[in-house]
Amino acid sequence: MGTLRREKSNQSSSIVRSQIAAAVAIGISLGCVCAIFFPSGFFSFTRASSDIVPYNSNVKAGSLRCESTEKVNQLKSDNIRLSSANSELKRQVRELNEKLRLAEKGKDSTVIQYPLSSAQTKAGPFGTVKGLRTNPTVVPDESTNPRLASILAEVAVRRELIVALANSNVKPMLEVWFTSIKRVGISNYLVVALDDDIVDFCKSNNVPVYKRDPDEAIDAIGKTGGNHDVSALKFRILREFLQLGYGVLLSDIDIVYLQNPFDHLYRDCDVESMSDGHSNATAYGYNDVFDEPAMGWARYAHTMRIWVYNSGFFYIRPTIPSIELLDRIADRLAREKAWDQAVFNEELFFPSHPGYIGLHASRRTMDMYLFMNSKVLFKTVRKDGNLKKLKPVIVHVNYHPDKLPRMNAVVAFYVNGIQNAFDPFPDGSE
Repeated sequence: MGTLRREKSNQSSSIVRSQIAAAVAIGISLGCVCAIFFPSGFFSFTRASSDIVPYNSNVKAGSLRCESTEKVNQLKSDNIRLSSANSELKRQVRELNEKLRLAEKGKDSTVIQYPLSSAQTKAGPFGTVKGLRTNPTVVPDESTNPRLASILAEVAVRRELIVALANSNVKPMLEVWFTSIKRVGISNYLVVALDDDIVDFCKSNNVPVYKRDPDEAIDAIGKTGGNHDVSALKFRILREFLQLGYGVLLSDIDIVYLQNPFDHLYRDCDVESMSDGHSNATAYGYNDVFDEPAMGWARYAHTMRIWVYNSGFFYIRPTIPSIELLDRIADRLAREKAWDQAVFNEELFFPSHPGYIGLHASRRTMDMYLFMNSKVLFKTVRKDGNLKKLKPVIVHVNYHPDKLPRMNAVVAFYVNGIQNAFDPFPDGSE
């Protein structure tokens, strides 16, 4: 009986173990089937398409890596560009703050005008870089003098004209002056009359004339002043012409015109002037060595010299530096007992130094044989067979006090062909 129970118990345990083994086998089999037919499982989760990279596509993976690199490079490039723009803006702010500081520092009554400059550029190759020397012209302001603006609109050619000041003391020379201008065919010229007699004289000879509105300070000198006194007035009077936007060829009346000067101007500088020099060195500048033996080894000191510009004949463009030049000269002549030509040159050439701010005006020296002073003519040209064949644009009798007869001799030689017209005159004055 006992043996029968043990046999039944063993049979039950064997059946249970068989069932468990079968269940495990079935589970493993189902798992394999599911792994084959449902590799991603029974449930899928939505993911951004840009995050899904198929493992079996090396080409697509490489493409995405390239795109990612390009985006990084683009971001770096944008960062550099924006950083550069930010630095430029900071620089401009610093410059504006500095200009504001300078404007407020002791200059409450002065308006400082800065001409607009072009954008910053890189320097070109060696030998190709040229600095700016032609300043922009001012915006014409007809409210300065409407009556003069109306006259200039009729007289000027391409907004340029010759201007001369005259009073009754120089009437004979004035006639030689405007007669030579008419002979050449120049129409854009104007006489600024300093008295009523000159107004009538010009009108009777069909010469364009302008008389300023009454001004006690100017009229007193204009009516009775000598040559140098009248010459000093021009710097105040010329300012209005420049404010109106006109280029002016300022002319003394002891000048004979033989060609049209406007055909021989460069117009690349603020001031273009004839020289009082009588040679290439004196007219255009030279290195003058000063010898001081007491200094021993350093006895020789090099200096730069140039003979002065003639304030009786120069072309001046309507620019801010040009107007500043006129203001400086007029101010000094009102306060100092000085020669206008000396002041004209000092303001043009003296550099900035401690206690003084120099004028930043560009300048050009005219050809001394085309725009000829009377020293060049009577000391050199008339004695040289080749130079006598040259025809100057103008001859300025500035070196000699006997102006009228020498002006007539210039006309006789260059216009009428009288070869011995200069013979009666000495090189200098007696």
